[in-house]
Amino acid sequence: MAFQISPGVNVSEVDLTTVVPSVLTTSGAFAGYFNWGPANIITSVSSEIVLTQQFGKPDSNSAVSFFTAANFLAYGNNLNLVRTVGSGAVNALANTNATAIQVANESIFQASYLSTNLGNAYGSFMARYPGALGNSLSISICDNSTNFSTWNYKSYFTSAPSTSSQTASAGGLNDEMHIVVIDTAGLFTGSAGTVLETYPFVSKATNATVNGTSNYYKQVIFNNSKYVYAVDPVDYANTSATWGQTNNTTFRQLFTVQTVNLSAGQDVTPTDGNIESGYSLFVNKDTLNISLVLTGNASANVQNYVISNIANGRGDCVAFISPPLSSVLNQSGYEATNIISWLGTIGITSSYAFADSGWKYQYDKYNNVYRWIPLNGDVAGLCVYTDTIKDPWFSPAGYNRGQIKNAIKLAWNPTKSDRDTIYAGGVNPVVSFPGQGIILFGDKTLQSKPSAFDRINVRRLFIVLEKTISTAAKFSLFELNDDFTRAQFVALVTPFLRDVQGRRGITDFQVVCDTTNNTPQVINSNQFVGDIYIKPARSINFIQLNFVAVNTGVDFSTIINAA
Repeated sequence: MAFQISPGVNVSEVDLTTVVPSVLTTSGAFAGYFNWGPANIITSVSSEIVLTQQFGKPDSNSAVSFFTAANFLAYGNNLNLVRTVGSGAVNALANTNATAIQVANESIFQASYLSTNLGNAYGSFMARYPGALGNSLSISICDNSTNFSTWNYKSYFTSAPSTSSQTASAGGLNDEMHIVVIDTAGLFTGSAGTVLETYPFVSKATNATVNGTSNYYKQVIFNNSKYVYAVDPVDYANTSATWGQTNNTTFRQLFTVQTVNLSAGQDVTPTDGNIESGYSLFVNKDTLNISLVLTGNASANVQNYVISNIANGRGDCVAFISPPLSSVLNQSGYEATNIISWLGTIGITSSYAFADSGWKYQYDKYNNVYRWIPLNGDVAGLCVYTDTIKDPWFSPAGYNRGQIKNAIKLAWNPTKSDRDTIYAGGVNPVVSFPGQGIILFGDKTLQSKPSAFDRINVRRLFIVLEKTISTAAKFSLFELNDDFTRAQFVALVTPFLRDVQGRRGITDFQVVCDTTNNTPQVINSNQFVGDIYIKPARSINFIQLNFVAVNTGVDFSTIINAA
């Protein structure tokens, strides 16, 4: 920016305060099987409590997915989750004669059902999400004072429904309703008949508002309910018209209190294809920032898909995988062989993948049972913990940062010989040490070629560097490729790398951005090149301690100096 202070004197201003921004490094991603909640769409989950509220409590079918997510959240608070459902999973409906339908999430309902007269095809209400859990729901509706006096739920409301002031001023009558959502079978709360939600004084008028917000019952329920959608008018059987607008309308009232029971909701276990479709929502790194991809008990085919298409494809996150439970539980000494065989079925090597050695036994407080759960959710969580107390370029393994939470025992506790076998193959052992707990005891990626990138701390270091510097470098787009822009880029990146060096992430670096790599040919093709050379810090995998017996009176410093 330039401005004139006095005739003939110009002052120029150049912003040299640009800094390299921080980037999110600990966000997780997971696609799995859950009993409830929005499906085939990414939902942000911050805690196990929120997980339970949004996706339901676990049962024998969903427990592995649920606890994989919950175990990750025991270390952090940022999980992007996709509920996957089988193609035959359907929502519970009010119309028992309706054709089954899957309305997977709010976006689908809003696009196709919220503002549409469906001709009572599905009844007055439907469960908000696919699954048998919706069969536990009932909805009770009262819209006049006569029925209100004997209504079972009158105590939840201050007075009977009548006519709203907005409708009355337009010359209309009888638009108000009270609506109650009930957990009739107790599948949500554990107590049959529990009232889940109440909606007082909502309107039958499509254009009704309160304080500038829609009070039309269908819109109110869409905006606020965690359990149901309102679909068509409750008294559809008595009128072929929608309930209309406020303008001079006398709204038809129900003859009696209406209680609607939802039924025919169905769960279907997702196929590998369904799960891969769920993970495909994480492909685009321009729209979603993730760093750690959990896989739960995914098959080898899905694990291959996640490594190839998500981790490798994005190049800015690490996939975490565990062997099948059948490979490590009660295998009579064949566990190491089974694990190497399993890794062969995945058939891929990558520095963006990290394999652990098995499953843990943990308590399911929701069902008062113990369950086997794969360790990849915990191992990804250890990376979050490491980021919290140190930095991404520190190893998440070992006694200081590798402690697994909420574990009773391991399906397989590898011996030293077993650890050597699987570690050579790229699988990181998780070991129960007496008095020390259960520890992640390795930090290898699945890259088979020996290099710095065969360690997860180095891979995550470069992910952070690449994400951060590329974000900063975007501000060089459409600038002139001249000495000033190149010097500005070097001045931008150097302090950031010096800071990483001071925090023990790298031992040395060099930034080159000048005419040696921005040649006339590069400049003429409208490109910009910055070469950044990094010497990463390495983690310690082996310690050798030599003890030497010496005669009394010999100074240790003499021995050391002599050496």
